[in-house]
Amino acid sequence: MDREQIDHWLERSILGLVLAVVVIAPLAMGAARLQDFAVVQVLVAAASLLWALRFWVRRAHRIQWPPVCWPVAGLAVYAVARYLTADVEYVARLEMMRVLVCVWLFFIVLNNLHRQKNTELLVKVLLGLGTLLSMYAVYQFLAKSNYVLGLRRPEQYDGRGSGTYICPNHLAGLLEMLIPVALAMLLLGKDTILQRVFTGYAAVVMLAGMGVTVSRGGYLAFGLSLVLMAAFLVRFRNHRLVAIVSLVALLAGGGVFLAKSPQSMHRFTHMFVPGQLEHVGIRWSLTKKTTQMWLDHLWVGVGPGHFDVRFPAYRGEALQQRPTYAHNDYLQVLAEWGTIGGVLFFGTLGLLAAGVPVTWRYVRRSGGGLVTKRSDRAAHVLGVSVGLIALAIHSAYDFNLHVPANALVATVLAASLASHRRFSTRRFWIAPRLPGRLVLTLLAVAAAGFLIPQAGRQWAEGRATLRSETAGTVLDQFAALQQAALAEPQNAETLARLGEFYRLESWEGGENWEPLAEEALKWFDRATALNPYDTYACMRGGMTLDWLGRHDEAVQRFERAVALDPNNYYVVMMRGWHEIQVENYGEAKRWLQRSIELKDWANFLAYNYLAMVNQRLAERSP
Repeated sequence: MDREQIDHWLERSILGLVLAVVVIAPLAMGAARLQDFAVVQVLVAAASLLWALRFWVRRAHRIQWPPVCWPVAGLAVYAVARYLTADVEYVARLEMMRVLVCVWLFFIVLNNLHRQKNTELLVKVLLGLGTLLSMYAVYQFLAKSNYVLGLRRPEQYDGRGSGTYICPNHLAGLLEMLIPVALAMLLLGKDTILQRVFTGYAAVVMLAGMGVTVSRGGYLAFGLSLVLMAAFLVRFRNHRLVAIVSLVALLAGGGVFLAKSPQSMHRFTHMFVPGQLEHVGIRWSLTKKTTQMWLDHLWVGVGPGHFDVRFPAYRGEALQQRPTYAHNDYLQVLAEWGTIGGVLFFGTLGLLAAGVPVTWRYVRRSGGGLVTKRSDRAAHVLGVSVGLIALAIHSAYDFNLHVPANALVATVLAASLASHRRFSTRRFWIAPRLPGRLVLTLLAVAAAGFLIPQAGRQWAEGRATLRSETAGTVLDQFAALQQAALAEPQNAETLARLGEFYRLESWEGGENWEPLAEEALKWFDRATALNPYDTYACMRGGMTLDWLGRHDEAVQRFERAVALDPNNYYVVMMRGWHEIQVENYGEAKRWLQRSIELKDWANFLAYNYLAMVNQRLAERSP
């Protein structure tokens, strides 16, 4: 076998690995779980090693380096640097690895899958995947099933289709990227009749899938992207009528579905229910708090993946839930990565977008632009551009880019779009010499050497955590958590949960209650050392100290918890609980009333404690 054949098989192998990434990630519940993303890491690391091998098998192998590559490479360097200075190592490491995986995937696709056959296969696999997920979502919607691959979703998603994702909004994020590609292929591509039938069927099924997600953000983003696509196509005479008729039909069909679907109407009316995260006022408050977080840490942000860690200090009184994400990808990037990270991120988006008009002039057919001939390249550029615009719009009020599967698919599509820049000029091709090949090889080996062992840790931790969540007994749950802590000793949340097991066992009041309490305190202290912003470990440590009779030490823990999360109704209530332990009922009443002010509904413990405190105060009065 000569070098050309070996290089050919290396290219095909890389294609297979990339296809595995974009298929496995959405099917594995969006690859949000540690063990699922670990598989993705290994696949991308393997692809990077095969790419490095191509430089030595075929020395004429070249790389593309359009302008967008500079901020993408800068993101990788900045991610590593910011990880090294982050406050909470564990969450920063996970976020850094996601960035590195996306960056490597971008360069792999850009430089290995730019051939037309590879692009066509990639698109067909993605459309097939979107079709299957949409079928599953339609089944969930019609059968009123709230299960995903046998696992129950949160009740808030009842009556909506999500496919293999947990959150329906994230299926909408995937479909809004793929449907424009299918529509562009139908309108502009030069497929055979049979291929066009498949594409048309895929488009119809994915449209149904988009409908049953009942995603308000998805509807708005997809609708706007269709309007943009139609506005572009009406410029060309032979596509003007089809574009207008298709747009009207799709918008009319969507309007009828909204009017006839009780789930849709419920979702839109829920926007005005107080206390819910979907409430427009809550979202606006969350936006303001995230902006304040960024302004307080203007240049480098609070740290990779640190939004959820640092949000409690910024919590407004109206938001008593745990938002986890900012529900605005752009603001979260600024809050976590600062202005420096924002410049690199928005620079990537800007340079990618700036390359599209230049590319378009060279992929369209017949000079006048789609006048007489169809073009697969033009269809791909138009469809992918519109799909990425839809995701960009949706990301302004959701967190699709923080869902690994959608970020990976967007990365692959963006790299494929950037690769079409080669049709406009040859000046972005680079033939690395020996030093360049050595550097690229060392980078690939270093990336694989870091990502693969980390994937092993994530797999072990993720599987153990899953076992703890599905364990049938308390002892099995405890044993699984111990395995998770052994696999990943830097996860403060796991350590705090272990401490809670010891605390609850101690509170049973057996003969060894005191050693158990001391053991619980050790775990809470370890968790607090790893994550000094963790109010849970801080409060539970205070409760343990109260149980041990060390009230002076306990009050310091509760004061620290209140300082970390001053507007959290539960934290404030537990501050009052501490005062009950020392029989300071007047002070306890003040804290409990404050807790009820923050949340006057479903705050049963605060009401019960307040009733008890009032009774004790009445007994003390002369």
